[in-house]
Amino acid sequence: MKDTVNLDEFEVGYDIPAAIDMDESEVQTPCLVLDLDALERNIKKMGDYAKAHGMRHRVHGKMHKSVDVAKLQIELGGAVGVCCQKVSEAEVFARGGIKDVLVSNQVREPAKIDRLARMPKLGARTICCVDQIENVADLSAAAQKHGTEIECLVEIDCGAGRCGVTTIPAVVEIAKAIDAAPGLKFSGIQAYQGAMQHLDSYEERKEKTDIAIAMVRDAVDTLKAEGLECDIVGGGGTGSYYFESNSGVYNELQCGSYAFMDADYGRILDKDGKRIDKGEWENALFILTSVMSHAKAEKAIVDAGLKAQSVDSGLPFIFGRDDVEYVKCSDEHGVVADPKGVLAVNEKLKLVPGHCDPTCNVHDWYVGLRNGKVETLWPVSARGKAY
Repeated sequence: MKDTVNLDEFEVGYDIPAAIDMDESEVQTPCLVLDLDALERNIKKMGDYAKAHGMRHRVHGKMHKSVDVAKLQIELGGAVGVCCQKVSEAEVFARGGIKDVLVSNQVREPAKIDRLARMPKLGARTICCVDQIENVADLSAAAQKHGTEIECLVEIDCGAGRCGVTTIPAVVEIAKAIDAAPGLKFSGIQAYQGAMQHLDSYEERKEKTDIAIAMVRDAVDTLKAEGLECDIVGGGGTGSYYFESNSGVYNELQCGSYAFMDADYGRILDKDGKRIDKGEWENALFILTSVMSHAKAEKAIVDAGLKAQSVDSGLPFIFGRDDVEYVKCSDEHGVVADPKGVLAVNEKLKLVPGHCDPTCNVHDWYVGLRNGKVETLWPVSARGKAY
């Protein structure tokens, strides 16, 4: 993707927030910035972990929505491909050269199914999730129409309470239907325990994941007895990957936020009771913001408000500072408590967003920084691809 974007065509401050080789102090705000060194360390660390535990790692594209970041995860972390949540999002990665793409969601609307069935023509292995048998015939018809193959995973609801089947007989019934359907291939099970990823307690997360693992193991064993092998048994997130990777049944991790690390994930505790952003992973993603007013002595106003971030998981925190605190935001303004009056107008601050996924989705660009200089600009390739 980056090879096809000619940055010379863009104007700093209007089209893009920065230019290559620009000093960090000159970057236009508010914008997303990446600490490239920290990002690369996170990616390599997860890649090394997956390899050491005999696991494949399919990175979650919905987190960063960036072809460039996904390619870095493949290059540095040995990722096998990406998972996405929407067909249009998946198409962005396939068109960008990613060769193995899972829509880790159900695809039911006819136009979306048709687009999914065309994705293999982009050169990408194409996989989706199924949790109702009625979906099988529609997927099969579209694959036959386009002369392609769609691989399917039966999704198990292992605690999230959203999509997925809840019984082993239902898993077997759908798997058999997929296996018999022209144009489709049964490829395994999707079992992501999303409801517990952000529980602070390591033991609470383990308890809930253990329940999911038991159900998945039962499903895999039952399918095997029916003559159906699972190439993919996928799941595992930033808050649980160590459980799935030691389960003996999962073979593919789907971690996303580990690469950037946001404030909400950072609060959860590892097995030693330590926050995971204080050793396990590094903060690599920030909202760069500038002080635009200090008319009130005890507070500074910055230019990153609601339109620059998502606060569904709480307010951001100011990276590397304990003397000032981001306390409130409205559409275009953020309020920073500055009791000692230490901030100056135009001073820049780095905010760690509460929730990285929806925050990234409201920006057009990532500014990659190394040693205080802009090294790269990457488009948020799949921004707005919610179809």
